[in-house]
Amino acid sequence: MQIPNTLGKALAHIPQGYRFIEGWGMVSGSHSRTVRPETVEQLQAVMRACQAEGVLITLRGSGCSYGDASHTESLPDKPTLVLDLTGLNKILGFERYADSSDGKPAGYANVQGGVTFGQLWKHILPQGHWPRVVPGTMEPTLAGAASMNVHGKNNFMVGAIGSNIRELDLVQPNGELITLKPTDELFGAVIGGMGLLGCITRLEMRTQPVNSGNVAVRGISATSVGDMMESMSDHEDEAYYSVGWVDCFSRGKAQGRGLIHLARHLDPGEDSEPDKTCALSYQQLPGSILGFPKNEVWRPLRILNRDLGMRNLNRLKHWMGKREEKKGEYLQSHAGFNFLLDFVPNWKFAYGRKHGMGLLQYQPFLPDDTAQGVFEELLRLCQKRGFVSYLGVLKRHRPDDFLLTHALDGWSLAMDFKVTPKNRGRLLDLCNEMTEIVLVGEGRFYFAKDLVLGPGAMRQAFDERAVQKFLAHKQELDPDCLMQSDQYRRVLEPYNAPVDLPLTHY
Repeated sequence: MQIPNTLGKALAHIPQGYRFIEGWGMVSGSHSRTVRPETVEQLQAVMRACQAEGVLITLRGSGCSYGDASHTESLPDKPTLVLDLTGLNKILGFERYADSSDGKPAGYANVQGGVTFGQLWKHILPQGHWPRVVPGTMEPTLAGAASMNVHGKNNFMVGAIGSNIRELDLVQPNGELITLKPTDELFGAVIGGMGLLGCITRLEMRTQPVNSGNVAVRGISATSVGDMMESMSDHEDEAYYSVGWVDCFSRGKAQGRGLIHLARHLDPGEDSEPDKTCALSYQQLPGSILGFPKNEVWRPLRILNRDLGMRNLNRLKHWMGKREEKKGEYLQSHAGFNFLLDFVPNWKFAYGRKHGMGLLQYQPFLPDDTAQGVFEELLRLCQKRGFVSYLGVLKRHRPDDFLLTHALDGWSLAMDFKVTPKNRGRLLDLCNEMTEIVLVGEGRFYFAKDLVLGPGAMRQAFDERAVQKFLAHKQELDPDCLMQSDQYRRVLEPYNAPVDLPLTHY
């Protein structure tokens, strides 16, 4: 890419390079010039220069979005930069106080956008607090999480991350810095806005006071997906976290059987040594699994990572789940319970590292009254088409008011599919069939995980007025449409085209 003069001056003292950037699932990616600003001022200078020269911008944090949200194909007539925001990674402050509404302890962390969940919890847990919302891995940046409005196992209790942000700083496409609060209309567009309206450089986030470095966990074995949903609903009032593992290989009356994990924070006095359990050394995830160094566990997983191996692994997990239910409540560290995806580093490599191989996750969100029927239909369809998800995760959700929100009063089922050069086309056909079923059930989709949604499904799944309002903000802030990504060009750019639009795109 030829760098224009104005931009070249802005980049003179900023770390940069040219590399291959891929989505977390490894199925999509592109070669791009990347720039890693280390101060807000550097970021502003780059964005001003990009606007002056007509250079496209794609934002990237830790690269934990499964699909194409943080990479971009180079266009023949448009130079493009990927802004790596991991250099803005300072924790600016943390305060604890009594909440004025109920007098209970509360806290807020003031952080730069490139701070990760891992950095945050390691800073605040020794002080008796935990992030209010965390995903299944500690690696994502907080700005990236806000841009996707990520959720955790307690979404039904506290909402997604956007509902727990007190204010944020946004560098607009013209380089100007503004501060937004939840009462500002633009705030509702930036949260979950895929990084298309500007760059979040700072956030003030609510934290959760805790009395221990442990949570109390118990497992409940479920005989079917319907049984699992009923049981999770019955225990909503007593659990702070709730998540279900689903055996997607099971059939008949046992379809969607699995294991529920409920967890609660300990009450004052339940932990006799809170200073010990809140110490970082106590939270350390194990360095080996079954004698294998953690960094190498993905290698033997490749042997299991096929239908026969995963069918048997799911059977074993179901059997162990029955035993877990019998042992009752047990203690687990916050890190151990919340960050299951970090137990095996690079576990995704078990899906293959050759070109055209990887992991695709399909995660629909369905209203409470249609969810069970749709999930059962999806599980049957996957088995019929020969694409059984190796991992299924069920969560309960609550709605919010952000413009491009996936959140609703209902449920989500995340399903992981192995992608190979041979099955790619057939897998796309399956995704198209599943999308049709989800849309009939009035479902939505989650941009942090999506790689297949097309503008036709976008039009049907999301509120038309909300999408048009978002696009109006985009036009006002970024009239030349310089902030783009492959995901934007797949889902939103052709949104208003006066033609029949596809449901899926690959």
